[in-house]
Amino acid sequence: MRRSRQELEAAVEAALAEPFAEVEVVDLELKGERLVVYIDRPGGVDLDLCAAVSGALDELRDEFALEVSSPGLDRPLRKPAHFAAAVGQEVAVRTAAPAGGRRHFRGRLVGADETSVTVELTDGGGEVRLEMSDIARAHVVYAFDR
Repeated sequence: MRRSRQELEAAVEAALAEPFAEVEVVDLELKGERLVVYIDRPGGVDLDLCAAVSGALDELRDEFALEVSSPGLDRPLRKPAHFAAAVGQEVAVRTAAPAGGRRHFRGRLVGADETSVTVELTDGGGEVRLEMSDIARAHVVYAFDR
């Protein structure tokens, strides 16, 4: 039987807790039989760190083709702390169900707490407050001209 996302997150966190205390598991993504683990740490992620983390997660290779990567420039936002760290940046947010008649929101993140985020929309729609529990996916929109 395949593990749930929560079980996979717990297994990854437990495997990395002691030897990689400075490493943050940003996100997990299941793509068929492939598990992608996105990690970050102060100072950034390099190939040596990805290889070391991959080795620490070797037990998951029985279930998945494993890939370890940095979150990239368009960093995913999943946890309240991720949103709080991104305040002031441009974000794209998709909700699970329509909020105010739409599911896709893009703009500057102007507020974030444990239960909600506030986005100043780029399309002139003002500000929208979205409940954290309603967010299906969100990420930072990196602008190369910064």
